[in-house]
Amino acid sequence: MLLGGHDKEYVHRDTPMNNPDVKFDFTPENYKRVEAIKAIYPEGHQAAAVIPLLDLAQRQHGWLPLTAMHKVAEVLNMPKMRVYEVATFYTMFNRDPIGKYHIQVCTTTPCWLCNSDGILKCIERKLGIHVGQTTKDGLFTLSEAECLGACVNAPMLSINDDYYEDLTEQDMEQILDEIKQGKKPKAGPRNGRRYAAEPFDKLSSLTEEPKGPGFGIRSDL
Repeated sequence: MLLGGHDKEYVHRDTPMNNPDVKFDFTPENYKRVEAIKAIYPEGHQAAAVIPLLDLAQRQHGWLPLTAMHKVAEVLNMPKMRVYEVATFYTMFNRDPIGKYHIQVCTTTPCWLCNSDGILKCIERKLGIHVGQTTKDGLFTLSEAECLGACVNAPMLSINDDYYEDLTEQDMEQILDEIKQGKKPKAGPRNGRRYAAEPFDKLSSLTEEPKGPGFGIRSDL
C-alpha cells in the first residue's frame, strides 16, 4: 500500500536489515545532543522533541530502522505508536535503506513548468535508476518531492541538506559527475545570474525605503 502519489509504504514489514532484533543505540556524543534537545522543552512536554530526535537517529544511522524509532520512544518515555505516527507522516524520514546521496527532485507546478521532467529524466538516464530506486553501488537514491520551497529558482532539487537551483540538464550531469569524483558541487542557483532568490533583473517590488509606523493613518480620527 503506497502513500498517495509517494514512493514509500505506510506499513512496516520485517526485513533482514530492519526488524526488532537490529541493534540501534545513540552514540555517547549523540546522547549529549539528545539531552540538549530535550532540555529545550518544558517538563511534561518533552514528547515534542520527537521530530529532532528522529532526525538525529536518522543522521547517525543513515536511515530510520524500527529499532531507532523504539529508542526515540524510550528516551522520550512515549508510546512507540506515537513515534510511528510521526515517522510515517513526514516524508523526511526514510524508513528503508537509502543511498549516501538522496536526490529529491521537486516536480510540483513551478518546477514542472520549468522542465523538472527533463531534470528527472536526465538523472534517471545518467544513473540508470528510476524514482524510488538506489544505484547498485549504494551512492544515490532518487525520489520525487513535493514543493521544497524554492519556487522562484525553479527547477530545483535537494541532495541531502543542499539545494541546487535554476538547473539545466547540463548542470545536473555536472553535479552528478562531481559527486562521483568525490567532490562537493556548489549549492544554490546555478545560472550565475543571482546569489539567492532575488529577481534576474531590477526589483519590481520593495523598491523604496519602508515608511515609518503609522504611515497612512489619518491624524483626525
